[in-house]
Amino acid sequence: MITFPCCKINLGLNIVAKRPDGYHDLETVFYPVPLSDALEIKKMDEEFPSPTPIDLKVTGNAVGCDENKNLVVKAYHLIARDYALPRVHAHLVKRIPMQAGLGGGSSDAAYMIRLLDERFRLNMGSAEMERYAAQLGADCAFFVRSEIAFATGVGDILAPADDENCNLEGYYLVLIKPGTDVATAEAYAGVTPKKPAKCCRDIVRQPIDTWRNELTNDFEASVFARHPELAAVKKTLYDRGAIYAQMSGSGSTIFGIFGQRPAALEKDFSGMFIYCVRL
Repeated sequence: MITFPCCKINLGLNIVAKRPDGYHDLETVFYPVPLSDALEIKKMDEEFPSPTPIDLKVTGNAVGCDENKNLVVKAYHLIARDYALPRVHAHLVKRIPMQAGLGGGSSDAAYMIRLLDERFRLNMGSAEMERYAAQLGADCAFFVRSEIAFATGVGDILAPADDENCNLEGYYLVLIKPGTDVATAEAYAGVTPKKPAKCCRDIVRQPIDTWRNELTNDFEASVFARHPELAAVKKTLYDRGAIYAQMSGSGSTIFGIFGQRPAALEKDFSGMFIYCVRL
């Protein structure tokens, strides 16, 4: 059985408070994007000599970590604590860039939970799957449904953000990922938590041409100061006619929203990861 874990962008991202546990409370609107990995599982033959109950193979983009520590493997073991799962082979094909602010690893984990539930008829339901997913990462729960959502807490408390004005259907979305990687800890170190003047959920319900002046990502100021090449990407997207542009998550992907498909992206962003889709 095969599934296709999508990625996400953040429409606005505000760090509103530091928690006693050292984590941060935030406000953001998660928006699903159809750039996807591919994930397949098959039951392992009883005679197959595997030292672990899940045998994971990762191809495509490099993930830069031990496959046994991949979130797909962690998702399997998490569910296996409470459900009798057979041994499985898993094949993950990575297309979503890593350390990009797109939630690729979190999506893989959530979709693994979904895949196990469907393949082995666990009958968990979305709410239970979200509870499991939240144990694997702050934004994992979002990917269980992969629907537009307003997220609070550490990104794990989800509420509907489904409004006709935050639906980007018909617009073109461009993702630009330079070679720069931004560590999450580095991004948080440069942020002073504060409550925004207006909640991002309310801003995305406004006409999109108002977003540029009001919808912000609190990580941008310090990340752009350290990595001016990211600020240059954002500026170029606006110069090319983007209605709105922003860094997604803690970076380093910059996205632009256009009314018409932009041309000559390869010329403007030579050597960078480029993805363009009509939503």
